[in-house]
Amino acid sequence: MAQTDMDTCEDGGDSAEPEMIAQASVLGGFSESIEVRLLITSLPEVHENTVTREIALERFTVIMDHYQEQPHLLDPHLEWMFNLLLEVIRNKQSPPLLVHMSFQFLYIISKVRGYKVFMQLFPHEVADVRPVLDLVCQQDPKDTETWMTRYMLLLWLSMTCLIPFDLARLDGHLTSDPSQTREPIMDRILSVAKSYLMVSDKSRDAASVLVSKFVTRPDVKLRRLADFLDWTLTSISQASDQTMEGTVVLDGALQSLAQLFKHGKRDDFLQYAPVVLQCLEQRRLSESSQATLRKLGIKVIQRLGLTFLKPRLAKWRYQRGSRSLTANLSLSQTGSKVEAITPDMETQSTDEDYDIPEDVENVIEQLLGGLKDKETIVRWSAAKGIGRVTGRLPKELADEVVGSVLDCFSFQETDNAWHGGCLALAELGRRGLLVPSRLPDVVPLILKALVYDEKRGACSVGSNVRDAACYVCWAFARAYEPTELKPFVTQIACALVITAVFDRNINCRRAASAAFQENVGRQGTFPHGIEIVVAADYFAVGNLTNCYLTISVYIASFPEYTRPMIDHLVALKISHWDGVIRELATKALHNLTAQAPDYMATTVLPKLLLSAVGIDLHGRHGAILACGEISHALYKQASQNNRPVTDLISSDCVEALKGIHQKLSDRKQYRGFCGELMRPAVCSLIEKMALSKFPFNNNPVITGWQWLVDDTLKSLHLFSAGTRDSIKGAALAALAALCEQYYQPQPGLADPQTQELLVSQYIAGLKSLEVLTRCGSALALGSLPTFMIHGKLDQILSGLRQTTSQREVNLTEARRDAAKATAQVCVTAGVSSQGCPDSVVCEGNISMIYRTLLDCMSDYTLDSRGDVGAWVREAAMSGLMEVTLLVVSTAGHLLTPDLVTGMMCSLAQQSAEKIDRYRAHAGLVFLRLLHHDPPVPHIPHREELLSIFPPEVAESLNWNAPSQAFPHITQLLRLPQYQYHTLLGLTVSVGGLTESTVRFSSQSLFDHLLLIQQDSDALGHISDTLLRVFRDNLRNDRVSIPLLKMLDQMLARACFDSFTTEQDHPFCVDLLALCKEEIKKSKDIQKLRSCIAVFCGLIQFQGKVRTKVLFQLLLLLCHSFPVIRKIAAGQMYEMLLTYDDVIDPEVMDDVLALLSDTNWEEDIATVRLHRNQLCDWLGVQKPQLVAKGP
Repeated sequence: MAQTDMDTCEDGGDSAEPEMIAQASVLGGFSESIEVRLLITSLPEVHENTVTREIALERFTVIMDHYQEQPHLLDPHLEWMFNLLLEVIRNKQSPPLLVHMSFQFLYIISKVRGYKVFMQLFPHEVADVRPVLDLVCQQDPKDTETWMTRYMLLLWLSMTCLIPFDLARLDGHLTSDPSQTREPIMDRILSVAKSYLMVSDKSRDAASVLVSKFVTRPDVKLRRLADFLDWTLTSISQASDQTMEGTVVLDGALQSLAQLFKHGKRDDFLQYAPVVLQCLEQRRLSESSQATLRKLGIKVIQRLGLTFLKPRLAKWRYQRGSRSLTANLSLSQTGSKVEAITPDMETQSTDEDYDIPEDVENVIEQLLGGLKDKETIVRWSAAKGIGRVTGRLPKELADEVVGSVLDCFSFQETDNAWHGGCLALAELGRRGLLVPSRLPDVVPLILKALVYDEKRGACSVGSNVRDAACYVCWAFARAYEPTELKPFVTQIACALVITAVFDRNINCRRAASAAFQENVGRQGTFPHGIEIVVAADYFAVGNLTNCYLTISVYIASFPEYTRPMIDHLVALKISHWDGVIRELATKALHNLTAQAPDYMATTVLPKLLLSAVGIDLHGRHGAILACGEISHALYKQASQNNRPVTDLISSDCVEALKGIHQKLSDRKQYRGFCGELMRPAVCSLIEKMALSKFPFNNNPVITGWQWLVDDTLKSLHLFSAGTRDSIKGAALAALAALCEQYYQPQPGLADPQTQELLVSQYIAGLKSLEVLTRCGSALALGSLPTFMIHGKLDQILSGLRQTTSQREVNLTEARRDAAKATAQVCVTAGVSSQGCPDSVVCEGNISMIYRTLLDCMSDYTLDSRGDVGAWVREAAMSGLMEVTLLVVSTAGHLLTPDLVTGMMCSLAQQSAEKIDRYRAHAGLVFLRLLHHDPPVPHIPHREELLSIFPPEVAESLNWNAPSQAFPHITQLLRLPQYQYHTLLGLTVSVGGLTESTVRFSSQSLFDHLLLIQQDSDALGHISDTLLRVFRDNLRNDRVSIPLLKMLDQMLARACFDSFTTEQDHPFCVDLLALCKEEIKKSKDIQKLRSCIAVFCGLIQFQGKVRTKVLFQLLLLLCHSFPVIRKIAAGQMYEMLLTYDDVIDPEVMDDVLALLSDTNWEEDIATVRLHRNQLCDWLGVQKPQLVAKGP
């Protein structure tokens, strides 16, 4: 029943799913037949060249693989493909490589179509025996490149063995020369088969097929069967499964036995069966560590069991009247009754009580043991064996087998036994061997298997058991008449629906959905079957959240399924080991409460309250969450009738809900790992009870709840990183709900004492030594409702601003959450132009708010995790957008040009930077503000921005893609007020490390510079801005190193070519001075390397500055770092070749020779001599050593 997971795409719109479905059944025929014919006919030309040979083979493989799921489409074309390839093989002029390639093509076809069908195409005339046998004998079994050839030849040889003539007749054609040894063909074929049964490649499988065809021939059977079986059993007895060679021998021998006993006549093999069984018993294959050997052992044993028993059709087996779905549906519509089919008695054995050999009991025992094997392939083979053997047993013995299978469903057995038992029951039911009288015993076990789940360590086992149980239900739908399953319809339907909707494993949900659909179609008795099949189809049940929160509500609207679904959630899913399932189950109970409110209030809630203070951690966690969700759902039901929630929930339950926190606190269950689950659960309970307006005003329990919230926010550092966010979120939600319900004695008016206590407590928490306590306190301030902020806004904003201004590395998270809280507090407080600064956002505090957030936009803190300052910048961007939109919609005149300009320029800088996520966020905020209605006032260059980012571009622009973002961003360089910040952001991107970002940002920048080459004013503005960026970020490695890299690219691309004609252009002079200052006393290799490249680019400028540049380069030739000396020499060499007018041509060769031939990594004294020689040749003053001060 397990089906392959199919990825469902939600981003592709409505057209995604139809396309996917169409692709699954698009093949209507063999459409590539012409291309395949060309490929085959071109083999003689392409086989000699390795490249063309591999291309042809790969293309042929790709074409054939398309038909893996519909191989029958190849049938009309198999013959001509086979004949074309066989013609190449039979041609004596074909080189060995071409023959091997032809066999490769044959193997690929047989792999797709299946060897049983394909091998029938091989010619099997008498004349083919010897040539094929000779070809096989010529092969090298150790050649790893030609195993496909050997595989196909062995299949061909097995077909030639079907000739109806005695093979001894072929020996007459051998030479009669007595000096030559005569070896009969029979012996040669048997020798080939034996040798290939011991190889390690796939030829071993073909050799077992050859054995089954050859040894079962009448002439071979008489002369060689006993000897071959003796050889096989000897190999099995002597081989060891602990070595690779022994495993291969055992595999080949067991495969040959399985094929022989499958295809041979029972009368021929019956006398050998006890000996083979005894040998296998002594070999104890069931204890082997090799799953393949255990599987083959089970296959051989089941074939031995079928050999012991006469082929017969059991008279007692159950037969459904009609297995045609079309017939069932047509008869059900006309009201006709399906007549049972009576088996033809002539095909049955008249002796029902014939003697059963004792060995059969041994066979069945081993098959039952195989059902408990740890590997699925072994259990599946054993289940099929149980079904086949049971079909030949008398009814009483068969019933004993069924009873033994049912013993697998004991809770003392492992999940492997349960899985094997399900597979066996499905096989028995499918074959009619599970009589209806056994259904009362079987169905309860299957219902248990549908919910089988055992925790093992951090996960669980049992998904394969549930999947197999769905297969049993699917098989029963096809096997039994509706009247037989009618007593169990409700149980099976509810169990399948529950599995389809609530199972954790997607394969199990889909298997249950398929089984339910099969029962609806075959049985026609499942309640509301069609409606449920439509709602819970294969694709719908793929999304777990959708199953729990949407599909379950629809199905629960049918009364037959309501209580079973609720009971299942309460009994099993509330205490599930997976926290996600527990949380989804509680939300599902919330949604299902409307279907059965009385049942929830009187039965479910009291049961959950007992579990909420129980000893099981997971059960306690789920029960507390469920109590909150159900209470809130009952409140919604009561509020529809204008009744309080206490009218639906009994006073005992209310008291129990109120006492949960105190009991957990008394038991100290808020500590450690237990506390990581209990704290968010109880916080969620507090939130739901506050939202449900339980009458707890002035009750001591409120103090306990507030203590829990405060203690949780103070103790965040004690919890693991994975659970910290969920705990914090639950505590903040509880705080907001508590304040809203219990801390305002009158609407809109806070309790002064509580307000003062909470606000001062959280502001004090902003100064805690624990950074996470600062985070919790900041977010707590942001979660306070309006009436709690009233009169305290200035105090809160000052505390948050102080937190954002502390730039220590370890306080990054605190700054991030303080920036978030600042925006939240402002949005909660509201805007009023004439309001009090201590209560609302107004003219008196708006500048401080924006300064706080804009300062956060310049946070570039780095630590071992990378650019953690980006967290703060992201929070600040979101905060600016929220506050700005609020102000614009209420009192837009409060926004001054300076505030808006600073905000938009900062956003422009962020939208030009290198990290995709934050660039995208900044870009979206920028466009949201630009296109907002009502418009944000005072946006600089609004019209030009709207032309760069029209509405249609704003909707489709993917800021995450550098190829789309940077061509638009670089257009801001032509707007004076955005130029500095945009260039600052581009600097980091162009000089970055990410290949795609560097490529598209630099290309966009250079395209813009190319456009302004003829505009001296624009180029001058850009150069001045570049120098300003450099000057403002001197020795700020985050900007200066990428800036040097960008300048190197600009100079190499001659972006400032118009400046080079002017003597000592100010840009060059200032840039040289800034570079000298940047690398002064620097030991940063990367920075020095980049600066050398810039110096070499500056050499193209005219005037005295050129001499100064040469002096700096010559100075670096004697740098204390050998690697810098070597880099400087190499760069100078390339520079002099590029700009050949820099020095006198007469000394050019000498300078280049000295630069290239000198080992610049030698000691500094030697290098200095060479450097001074260069100074003399270049006419540059020799650098003088400066004595270090005392």
